[in-house]
Amino acid sequence: MSTDIVSMFSSIKPCYPELKGRVALVTGSSKGIGKGIALRLAAEGMKVIINARHAEAVQKTAEAFTKLGANVLPVQADVGQPAEIKRLFEEILCAFGTLDLLVNNAADMRQVHFLKTEESVLDAQLAANIKGPFLLSQQAARMMKEKGRGVIVHISSVGGLRGHSHGLPYDATKGALDSMTRVMGIELAECGIRVNAIAPGAIHTENRLPLNAPSLESYAQLIPLRRLGLPLEIGAAVAFLASDEASYIIGQTIYVDGGITSQLSPSQYPI
Repeated sequence: MSTDIVSMFSSIKPCYPELKGRVALVTGSSKGIGKGIALRLAAEGMKVIINARHAEAVQKTAEAFTKLGANVLPVQADVGQPAEIKRLFEEILCAFGTLDLLVNNAADMRQVHFLKTEESVLDAQLAANIKGPFLLSQQAARMMKEKGRGVIVHISSVGGLRGHSHGLPYDATKGALDSMTRVMGIELAECGIRVNAIAPGAIHTENRLPLNAPSLESYAQLIPLRRLGLPLEIGAAVAFLASDEASYIIGQTIYVDGGITSQLSPSQYPI
Protein backbone atom coordinates (compact mmCIF):
# COMPACT_ATOMS: atom_id res chain seq x y z
CA MET A 1 0.00 0.00 0.00
CA SER A 2 1.27 3.47 -0.93
CA THR A 3 2.34 6.10 1.61
CA ASP A 4 2.21 8.89 -1.02
CA ILE A 5 -0.36 11.45 0.13
CA VAL A 6 -2.04 11.78 -3.28
CA SER A 7 -2.39 8.01 -3.65
CA MET A 8 -3.57 7.67 -0.07
CA PHE A 9 -6.22 10.36 -0.52
CA SER A 10 -7.50 8.90 -3.78
CA SER A 11 -7.80 5.46 -2.15
CA ILE A 12 -10.27 6.69 0.47
CA LYS A 13 -13.95 5.95 -0.04
CA PRO A 14 -16.02 8.40 2.04
CA CYS A 15 -18.62 6.58 4.12
CA TYR A 16 -20.24 9.16 6.41
CA PRO A 17 -22.00 12.04 4.63
CA GLU A 18 -23.12 13.50 7.95
CA LEU A 19 -19.50 14.51 8.65
CA LYS A 20 -19.31 16.80 5.63
CA GLY A 21 -18.87 20.43 6.65
CA ARG A 22 -18.19 19.64 10.30
CA VAL A 23 -15.03 20.89 12.00
CA ALA A 24 -12.29 18.60 13.35
CA LEU A 25 -9.14 19.35 15.30
CA VAL A 26 -6.45 16.66 15.04
CA THR A 27 -3.46 17.40 17.24
CA GLY A 28 -0.07 16.22 16.08
CA SER A 29 -1.36 15.96 12.52
CA SER A 30 1.64 17.12 10.49
CA LYS A 31 2.90 13.54 10.14
CA GLY A 32 2.39 9.90 11.06
CA ILE A 33 -0.87 8.64 12.53
CA GLY A 34 -2.24 12.15 13.01
CA LYS A 35 -1.71 12.96 9.35
CA GLY A 36 -3.50 9.78 8.32
CA ILE A 37 -6.44 10.65 10.57
CA ALA A 38 -6.63 14.18 9.20
CA LEU A 39 -6.48 12.87 5.63
CA ARG A 40 -9.41 10.51 6.21
CA LEU A 41 -11.50 13.24 7.85
CA ALA A 42 -10.70 15.65 5.01
CA ALA A 43 -11.84 13.00 2.52
CA GLU A 44 -15.13 12.81 4.41
CA GLY A 45 -15.55 16.52 3.72
CA MET A 46 -14.68 17.81 7.18
CA LYS A 47 -12.91 21.10 7.83
CA VAL A 48 -9.68 20.04 9.51
CA ILE A 49 -7.31 21.95 11.77
CA ILE A 50 -3.75 20.76 11.13
CA ASN A 51 -1.73 21.14 14.33
CA ALA A 52 1.78 20.36 15.56
CA ARG A 53 4.60 22.01 17.48
CA HIS A 54 6.70 22.94 14.45
CA ALA A 55 5.33 25.68 12.21
CA GLU A 56 7.19 24.55 9.09
CA ALA A 57 5.81 21.00 9.30
CA VAL A 58 2.27 22.30 9.90
CA GLN A 59 2.44 24.62 6.90
CA LYS A 60 3.91 21.95 4.63
CA THR A 61 1.19 19.45 5.49
CA ALA A 62 -1.56 22.05 5.19
CA GLU A 63 -0.33 23.04 1.72
CA ALA A 64 -0.32 19.38 0.61
CA PHE A 65 -3.90 18.96 1.86
CA THR A 66 -5.02 22.15 0.16
CA LYS A 67 -3.70 20.88 -3.18
CA LEU A 68 -5.97 17.86 -2.72
CA GLY A 69 -8.96 20.17 -2.32
CA ALA A 70 -9.25 19.83 1.44
CA ASN A 71 -10.47 22.68 3.65
CA VAL A 72 -7.77 22.99 6.33
CA LEU A 73 -6.55 25.50 8.89
CA PRO A 74 -2.87 25.27 9.90
CA VAL A 75 -2.21 26.18 13.54
CA GLN A 76 1.18 25.72 15.17
CA ALA A 77 0.80 25.08 18.91
CA ASP A 78 2.41 22.96 21.60
CA VAL A 79 -0.61 21.30 23.20
CA GLY A 80 1.45 20.45 26.27
CA GLN A 81 1.31 24.16 27.18
CA PRO A 82 -1.97 25.63 28.54
CA ALA A 83 -1.35 29.06 26.99
CA GLU A 84 -0.82 27.44 23.58
CA ILE A 85 -4.06 25.49 23.94
CA LYS A 86 -5.93 28.72 24.66
CA ARG A 87 -4.46 30.35 21.54
CA LEU A 88 -5.27 27.28 19.44
CA PHE A 89 -8.95 27.44 20.35
CA GLU A 90 -9.08 31.18 19.76
CA GLU A 91 -7.87 30.60 16.20
CA ILE A 92 -10.41 27.82 15.67
CA LEU A 93 -13.26 30.04 16.88
CA CYS A 94 -12.08 32.90 14.68
CA ALA A 95 -11.88 30.69 11.57
CA PHE A 96 -14.83 28.33 12.01
CA GLY A 97 -16.83 29.47 15.04
CA THR A 98 -17.28 25.93 16.33
CA LEU A 99 -15.74 22.49 16.81
CA ASP A 100 -17.46 19.15 16.22
CA LEU A 101 -14.63 16.65 16.68
CA LEU A 102 -11.47 16.67 18.77
CA VAL A 103 -8.83 14.00 18.15
CA ASN A 104 -6.16 14.00 20.85
CA ASN A 105 -3.32 12.43 18.91
CA ALA A 106 -0.24 14.48 19.83
CA ALA A 107 2.07 12.69 22.27
CA ASP A 108 5.62 12.49 23.56
CA MET A 109 6.55 8.94 22.57
CA ARG A 110 10.05 8.66 24.01
CA GLN A 111 10.65 5.30 25.65
CA VAL A 112 13.51 4.93 28.12
CA HIS A 113 14.49 2.24 30.61
CA PHE A 114 12.84 2.95 33.96
CA LEU A 115 16.14 3.35 35.82
CA LYS A 116 17.45 5.74 33.18
CA THR A 117 14.37 7.93 32.87
CA GLU A 118 15.11 11.51 33.85
CA GLU A 119 12.55 13.62 35.64
CA SER A 120 12.41 16.00 32.68
CA VAL A 121 11.11 13.16 30.46
CA LEU A 122 8.45 12.29 33.03
CA ASP A 123 7.33 15.93 33.24
CA ALA A 124 7.23 16.32 29.46
CA GLN A 125 5.15 13.18 28.97
CA LEU A 126 2.72 14.05 31.73
CA ALA A 127 2.23 17.45 30.07
CA ALA A 128 1.85 16.22 26.48
CA ASN A 129 0.12 12.88 27.02
CA ILE A 130 -2.23 13.60 29.92
CA LYS A 131 -2.50 17.29 30.80
CA GLY A 132 -2.73 18.34 27.15
CA PRO A 133 -5.61 15.98 26.24
CA PHE A 134 -7.33 16.83 29.53
CA LEU A 135 -7.29 20.60 28.91
CA LEU A 136 -8.03 20.27 25.19
CA SER A 137 -11.04 18.11 26.01
CA GLN A 138 -12.31 20.60 28.57
CA GLN A 139 -12.14 23.43 26.04
CA ALA A 140 -13.76 21.33 23.32
CA ALA A 141 -16.50 20.01 25.61
CA ARG A 142 -17.50 23.52 26.68
CA MET A 143 -17.95 24.46 23.02
CA MET A 144 -19.77 21.25 22.12
CA LYS A 145 -22.08 21.42 25.14
CA GLU A 146 -23.65 24.61 23.81
CA LYS A 147 -25.04 22.79 20.76
CA GLY A 148 -25.69 19.49 22.54
CA ARG A 149 -23.43 17.29 20.46
CA GLY A 150 -19.80 16.52 19.72
CA VAL A 151 -17.19 13.79 19.65
CA ILE A 152 -13.84 13.42 21.38
CA VAL A 153 -11.43 10.64 20.40
CA HIS A 154 -8.21 10.00 22.31
CA ILE A 155 -5.39 8.18 20.55
CA SER A 156 -4.07 5.79 23.16
CA SER A 157 -1.77 2.79 22.63
CA VAL A 158 -1.58 -0.95 23.17
CA GLY A 159 0.93 0.11 25.83
CA GLY A 160 -1.97 1.30 27.96
CA LEU A 161 -3.01 -2.35 28.34
CA ARG A 162 0.23 -4.29 27.84
CA GLY A 163 3.70 -3.24 28.96
CA HIS A 164 6.47 -2.40 26.51
CA SER A 165 10.05 -3.07 27.47
CA HIS A 166 11.42 0.45 28.03
CA GLY A 167 7.79 1.53 28.21
CA LEU A 168 7.85 4.08 31.02
CA PRO A 169 6.60 6.68 31.49
CA TYR A 170 4.84 6.44 28.09
CA ASP A 171 2.76 3.32 28.86
CA ALA A 172 1.65 4.77 32.18
CA THR A 173 0.38 7.93 30.49
CA LYS A 174 -1.61 5.88 27.99
CA GLY A 175 -3.13 3.81 30.78
CA ALA A 176 -4.19 7.09 32.39
CA LEU A 177 -5.65 8.23 29.07
CA ASP A 178 -7.74 5.04 28.89
CA SER A 179 -9.06 5.74 32.38
CA MET A 180 -9.80 9.34 31.45
CA THR A 181 -11.74 8.08 28.42
CA ARG A 182 -14.05 6.01 30.62
CA VAL A 183 -14.78 8.82 33.07
CA MET A 184 -15.18 11.49 30.41
CA GLY A 185 -17.45 9.15 28.47
CA ILE A 186 -19.76 8.82 31.47
CA GLU A 187 -19.74 12.46 32.52
CA LEU A 188 -20.12 14.03 29.07
CA ALA A 189 -22.79 11.66 27.78
CA GLU A 190 -25.51 13.83 29.32
CA CYS A 191 -24.19 16.75 27.25
CA GLY A 192 -24.54 14.82 24.01
CA ILE A 193 -20.78 14.43 23.73
CA ARG A 194 -19.39 10.98 22.97
CA VAL A 195 -15.87 10.17 24.18
CA ASN A 196 -13.88 7.11 23.12
CA ALA A 197 -10.29 6.09 22.50
CA ILE A 198 -8.40 4.16 19.84
CA ALA A 199 -5.32 2.16 20.78
CA PRO A 200 -3.09 1.57 17.75
CA GLY A 201 -0.62 -1.29 17.59
CA ALA A 202 2.45 -1.22 15.34
CA ILE A 203 1.65 1.38 12.68
CA HIS A 204 3.88 2.19 9.73
CA THR A 205 4.77 5.90 9.64
CA GLU A 206 7.51 8.09 8.20
CA ASN A 207 9.75 7.24 11.14
CA ARG A 208 9.74 3.52 10.39
CA LEU A 209 11.63 1.55 7.76
CA PRO A 210 10.40 1.42 4.13
CA LEU A 211 7.45 -0.91 3.68
CA ASN A 212 9.57 -3.37 1.69
CA ALA A 213 12.54 -3.46 4.09
CA PRO A 214 13.59 -7.05 5.03
CA SER A 215 13.83 -6.20 8.74
CA LEU A 216 10.30 -4.81 8.67
CA GLU A 217 9.05 -8.07 7.18
CA SER A 218 10.57 -10.11 10.00
CA TYR A 219 9.11 -7.72 12.56
CA ALA A 220 5.69 -8.09 10.94
CA GLN A 221 5.80 -11.85 11.49
CA LEU A 222 5.33 -11.21 15.22
CA ILE A 223 1.89 -9.70 14.50
CA PRO A 224 -1.07 -12.08 13.93
CA LEU A 225 -2.00 -10.30 10.67
CA ARG A 226 1.65 -10.51 9.55
CA ARG A 227 1.89 -6.83 8.69
CA LEU A 228 2.01 -3.40 10.25
CA GLY A 229 -1.01 -1.18 10.26
CA LEU A 230 -1.27 2.06 8.30
CA PRO A 231 -2.25 5.56 9.47
CA LEU A 232 -5.33 5.50 7.23
CA GLU A 233 -6.57 2.43 9.11
CA ILE A 234 -6.50 4.46 12.32
CA GLY A 235 -8.19 7.27 10.40
CA ALA A 236 -10.97 4.89 9.38
CA ALA A 237 -11.61 3.99 13.02
CA VAL A 238 -11.72 7.67 13.98
CA ALA A 239 -14.16 8.47 11.17
CA PHE A 240 -16.43 5.65 12.35
CA LEU A 241 -16.40 6.85 15.96
CA ALA A 242 -17.13 10.40 14.77
CA SER A 243 -20.07 9.23 12.67
CA ASP A 244 -23.68 8.67 13.63
CA GLU A 245 -23.08 4.93 13.15
CA ALA A 246 -21.24 4.98 16.50
CA SER A 247 -23.97 6.86 18.36
CA TYR A 248 -24.26 4.24 21.14
CA ILE A 249 -20.55 3.87 21.88
CA ILE A 250 -19.05 5.79 24.81
CA GLY A 251 -16.10 5.36 27.15
CA GLN A 252 -14.49 2.58 25.11
CA THR A 253 -10.90 1.96 24.07
CA ILE A 254 -10.89 0.20 20.70
CA TYR A 255 -7.74 -1.74 19.79
CA VAL A 256 -6.65 -1.41 16.17
CA ASP A 257 -3.58 -3.60 16.39
CA GLY A 258 -3.69 -6.55 14.00
CA GLY A 259 -4.30 -8.86 16.95
CA ILE A 260 -1.26 -7.92 19.08
CA THR A 261 -3.15 -7.54 22.36
CA SER A 262 -5.11 -10.74 21.78
CA GLN A 263 -2.07 -13.03 21.67
CA LEU A 264 -0.18 -14.35 24.66
CA SER A 265 2.94 -14.70 22.54
CA PRO A 266 3.79 -14.82 18.81
CA SER A 267 3.20 -18.28 17.30
CA GLN A 268 6.93 -18.65 16.61
CA TYR A 269 7.70 -18.23 20.32
CA PRO A 270 5.12 -20.24 22.28
CA ILE A 271 5.17 -19.96 26.05
